[in-house]
Amino acid sequence: MGNRGKKLPFVGARPAGTFVMGARLVSVDLGGDRPTSAMTSTQSPRDWQLAAYEYDLPEDRIAQNPVEPRDHARLLALTSPTEHRHHHFYDLPDLLQPGDLLVLNNTRVIPARLYGRKPEGAQVEVLLLEEQGRDRWLALVRPGKRLKPGARILFGPEEAPTLTAEVLATDEATGGRVLQFAVPEGRSLLTLLEDLGEMPLPPYITDSQAAPERYQTIYGDRPGAVAAPTAGLHFTPELLERLAERGIDRTFVTLHVGVGTFRPVEVDDITTHQMHGEWIDVPAETVKKIQETQARGGRVIAVGTTAVRSLEGAAHGGVLQPFEGKTNLFIYPGYRWRVVDGLITNFHLPGSSLLMLVSALVGRDRLMEIYQEAIAQAYRFYSFGDAMIILPEARRSGG
Repeated sequence: MGNRGKKLPFVGARPAGTFVMGARLVSVDLGGDRPTSAMTSTQSPRDWQLAAYEYDLPEDRIAQNPVEPRDHARLLALTSPTEHRHHHFYDLPDLLQPGDLLVLNNTRVIPARLYGRKPEGAQVEVLLLEEQGRDRWLALVRPGKRLKPGARILFGPEEAPTLTAEVLATDEATGGRVLQFAVPEGRSLLTLLEDLGEMPLPPYITDSQAAPERYQTIYGDRPGAVAAPTAGLHFTPELLERLAERGIDRTFVTLHVGVGTFRPVEVDDITTHQMHGEWIDVPAETVKKIQETQARGGRVIAVGTTAVRSLEGAAHGGVLQPFEGKTNLFIYPGYRWRVVDGLITNFHLPGSSLLMLVSALVGRDRLMEIYQEAIAQAYRFYSFGDAMIILPEARRSGG
């Protein structure tokens, strides 16, 4: 179709009721934890300025395809407050210690990009952003101006559409539309998306030959995300087995990655930025494993910023507890860490809330220096790119 040459971008959206692929949950608002005390001696006023998180990235550093095998991605390891080393992801077992615990996000990306048509035949592109009710989604649509409340969109064969959607409302925050899908009896929206949808690769991936499964982690089994938790893309079954053999355990949380993760920070004073809420599930089994790890002196290593937000969001009251609901926790320098000791993460976009989260763990100045080193050493950036690990011994003092 004519619209397939350009991708609808990810943008922010307002928080809404909590639903996950049709199952209604109680929505709980876990607010951001903003620093309340004076800045520490290691903290600069620039830590809270948006301009301090900008950097220039050559276009050829943006990975268009993942490396094969998955664990052959490069891994920049921060090993002390002043030292770092260059590795590959398959070296991870040697960088961690027996007794450490990896916390991974087991969400699975849904085929959230759809191509349909209006009843009179005009083509329509839809990018699902956030589930707001049973078979009801906030979505970006193109062309949006012609899709007013009451308009219908048809998907599937022209002679017999297999799925239809009605525009219920316009969302002012995103310019998107709230769509109510009419799902045939005996089918589910998820299975229809598998037939009709496409993987929603980010807009900066413009020339990829990667199979759809390469934008999924090997362990993701809870559908609901519209973007991948990319730090987890580097794991292979063999690597997980080697980690287990070394005495490094793993457990899971769920955060269905959505617009909140990618919503741009648009205020000069980042402390006034409002995060979009995202649904998380930190089960009792995970809490128990973390508590057991901490009791025996092990370290909690989050795999990805989404695992960080899940764990720290569930510990917002000061103590980690099982939690299922929404968090809009915004982590930036000055944050008081409660659960996470170390972090595995990819390289993030300039000015993003993800960059600010990582800065809270290792320090903004250090992180920006590391990014310049990664660029100079030809590391590959963003979703299909390489990774870095911040070991607990590399964290900033007071972080």
